[in-house]
Formats: sequence, structure tokens, C-alpha cells
Amino acid sequence: MTVFVCAGCDAVLSAPVSQVALPVHAHQKWANGVLLPVLMESGTYAVDPVPWGPPRRRWREVGEHEAAARGVFAPVSALSYGAPGAIAVAPGDTRGTVLIPDRCSGYCCGLDGGDGPNLACERCGRPVATRIDDCSLWQVVWFAPDAVRGRAADVPAARPAGWEAAPLRERPGLPPVDQTGQWSPQWEAAAGAGLAHLLAASAGTPVAVPAGLLWDVFGRALDALLPAGAAAGAPAKTLAPAGPGLLVPDPAPDIVLVPRHPWTGEPWQPAGTVRAVPLPAEVWAHLAFPRERLPLPATGGLPDGVLRDDPPPLRPWRPLWPDREIFLDTLARLPAVRQPWLRGIYDRVRDHSYPHLF
Repeated sequence: MTVFVCAGCDAVLSAPVSQVALPVHAHQKWANGVLLPVLMESGTYAVDPVPWGPPRRRWREVGEHEAAARGVFAPVSALSYGAPGAIAVAPGDTRGTVLIPDRCSGYCCGLDGGDGPNLACERCGRPVATRIDDCSLWQVVWFAPDAVRGRAADVPAARPAGWEAAPLRERPGLPPVDQTGQWSPQWEAAAGAGLAHLLAASAGTPVAVPAGLLWDVFGRALDALLPAGAAAGAPAKTLAPAGPGLLVPDPAPDIVLVPRHPWTGEPWQPAGTVRAVPLPAEVWAHLAFPRERLPLPATGGLPDGVLRDDPPPLRPWRPLWPDREIFLDTLARLPAVRQPWLRGIYDRVRDHSYPHLF
């Protein structure tokens, strides 16, 4: 495990934490006026390899070639020129920091990080992190990579990183719908990122999505986006989950949904040349190993006079809308978006004023 310390005075700034994959919803803005929970589990941290936060430069100032060198291949409103490698921790895992009063920008419920680092080292006063806890944003503290350094903590070794150490069939997964019938924001974020990879993998050909939860997540969006650029007369590509603990379908699908390792973030690698679309492990596990309860026992029946007292399976009150901003950000960072058919989809979604195009 790791403890983060101030790069200026070596003061301890965090509890011992172990590294996990960066959540796909790390920079998600969800709904309006909703207080979202903490992004990171206590005792964990994640590193964002992409520059984030101020200073920012508008697309017209940067230009296509410089943007491509920074890993962005389609127009965006602005590019971050902050340092890559920001470190996300739970606010409760920070130590020895104080707020910087003149950097506490936000809207109505808290801090949004718009003024840059708003936490300073309590010992030396060096700006070291940005706390975010405003409504519609996930609550998190981002340590600036150039203001802190990691130090090995005197605690037991971190978990092994192999797939055998993360049996996804036994993990609970993340339920797609809550008790109110609202789709999980994490699922909408995962759907947005996964849809971008799925479109690139389709090569503009229709994709046959199996009925059920998988169609709820991707089918409607693919039907809305692919017809305009689909290859005329081409047979639909097949889609199915693949990963540890799953038997390979016969015949093998053209595109597979694979999990990202919950700790390293690395996608599971399928055999052969099949195209793989990565998903967060907790979402993939729910798709790969459905946990839907049967309305009646699989065999036999209930005794006369006995009524089921458990609640019915949760059902959403509206279709799932893949997160539009995460979809656009993910697609803009895929080199495939430079293909005319896929760039046309990107422009159509980006220019659509109504966020629920799907």
C-alpha cells in the first residue's frame, strides 16, 4: 500500500491506500442538483493518465495536429493542459490538508474544482489537491501529481493483480437499477464509454444485440446511431460477453464485451482476432452472470396458502440513456473516429441539443 506525502515538506497527506482501476465515471456530471456519493472506496486510490483540470485551451487555439499529439482526434470544446497523473482518493482518506479560501468555486452545494487546487498542505501551505463535492459530481479529492509523492506504507502487501485473484462470478456486481426505478449513473457512464468502443469495433456494420439487459444497455443506442453509416447489405455482427469463468460461445461472436481488471484496469484479452469492448468489472459481471430472480421456484411450487414475501425484480421507469459526455469524450480519444462514417456519428451526437438522443 501507499501513503501520499507532500512533495515540499514530506508531511503525510493520506491514509494508507492501494491502487485500483480508475472508475469510468470519475469525471461524470449526472442529473441536476443530485448529491452523488464518494467516488473511491475508502483505502483505495486511482490514477488518471489523461490531463484534467485547468489550465484549458479551446479547440480553435490548439488545432487538429496538436490535439492528435495529445490523444484527441475529434473536436472538443477545450483541452486540459494540466499535468497528467492526478490521483483520486476518498475525501475521508486525506490527512493534513486545509482549504484555500479564495479557490472554493462551486454552484449550490459544494466545491467543483473550477479554480484549480483548493486544498493546501497544512504544514507548509503548498497547494496539493482539489476537493470536489458539489451536486451532480462524484465526491473525490484529486492530488496534483507534481505536488505529492507516494511512499510505501508499512502495512500488508497489496492484493495480487492476476485474474485468478479477482473471481468475477463471485463478486456481487453493480445492480443496474435502484429501488426507485432509476438507472444507476455508473451504468450510464459504462454504457457511454462502452458504446464508443462498440461503434469503433462495428466498423459501421449493424450489430445484433441479444434481447434482455444487454439490449437495454446498447441495443437502442446502436439502432439510433448505426443505420445512417451502416455498410449497405452487410450481415450484422454478433455480440456476447466473454471473460474469466465464461464458456466461449459456438460459433464465436464477432465482438465480445470483456471486463477491465478491478485493480489494474487492464482489459481481459480474448483469444484470436475477435474485437473486444472493455467494460468495468462490476458492470460486466452483472451482464455475464445475470442475477435475475425467477418469479417462481425453478422446480416444484410453494405450498398452498404460502405467499412470496420478497420484492419483485427491480424494473426501470425509463430507457437507459448512455452518458452523452462520456460517450463523446471516449470516442474523441479513439483514433478510429477519424473515419468519415464514425466522425459523422460523433458530430451528430455532439451537435444534438437534446442530451437523450438515444
